[in-house]
Amino acid sequence: MNRNHDVTLSDIRLAHDRISHLVKKTPLLKANVLSEHTGIAAHLKLETLNEVGSFKVRGAANKILQLTKAEQARGVTTYSTGNHGMAVAHIARELSIPAVICISNRVPYAKVSMLQRLGASIEIVGNGQDDAAQRCQQLKEQEGLTIIPPFDDRDIIAGQGTIALELLEDLPEMEEVVVPVSGGGLISGIGLAIKQIKPDVRVTGVSIAAASAMSESLKEGRPVEVPEKATVADSLLGGIQLDNRYTFSMVRQYMDRLILLSERSIIDAMVFLLENERVVAEGAGAAGTAAVLKDAETMKQSAAILVTGNNLDWQQFYQAREGEWG
Repeated sequence: MNRNHDVTLSDIRLAHDRISHLVKKTPLLKANVLSEHTGIAAHLKLETLNEVGSFKVRGAANKILQLTKAEQARGVTTYSTGNHGMAVAHIARELSIPAVICISNRVPYAKVSMLQRLGASIEIVGNGQDDAAQRCQQLKEQEGLTIIPPFDDRDIIAGQGTIALELLEDLPEMEEVVVPVSGGGLISGIGLAIKQIKPDVRVTGVSIAAASAMSESLKEGRPVEVPEKATVADSLLGGIQLDNRYTFSMVRQYMDRLILLSERSIIDAMVFLLENERVVAEGAGAAGTAAVLKDAETMKQSAAILVTGNNLDWQQFYQAREGEWG
């Protein structure tokens, strides 16, 4: 089914081939302690081992590689809660393309520092992702830069969907996939591929309570704005855009359920992964594990859990763990 969007399984397969020289397959590890603790066969998809430490490099690569030579010469820009900006900066550097990354003042210092190391120009604008998006639009109009959207774009969605092809190859017995949700680009691509190749697999989304724009939009039946808040899972912040073209309808179609998480449950999952599985995950990256720990009795027997990023602000983490932050 293709309904109101035009992202296809063929787009995802083409993206997989297109980005293969820039984005390598990431490992899927059996999480032994998590499996023993929950009673299910839990597997961790380590997108943390991508360049710049997150899955975002997939969509960024797929989008930027399809720009014309003239578009590449003029440069690119994006708005981001951090990881997408790093992905765009990395791919732009690899292809010698100028890049301007617009972020809000909520982006943690660790991610700002990484952006600086990647050599992109950085503009810090306003208190949320929507403010940064407005600045990107100005750069497009004034300087001719091409905007590389963080989620609501068919090429971005197709790039993120390449994860599903790897999961189905490595875990053919998979019964459930657990995916963090912010703007919805990741779960849209994964959900589309999963439901077309192996439709019985349950697609479970996870996000933060009290600041999930996708959750509130689904309740209202239309995209709505939700104020951002301080959270250790900063990569799950941001709206889905009131003029959303792809991800809202795709999430409604392909996501089977959404689990909302407390701040404490995410912090505990970060600690669990670090101490028991020796995996470093930022807050959003640990959200899938938090959902499994929270609702283990509702999970299918064989589950793949996305660990989406490892760009952790350690000071923030230590403060959060001790209850001094957030």
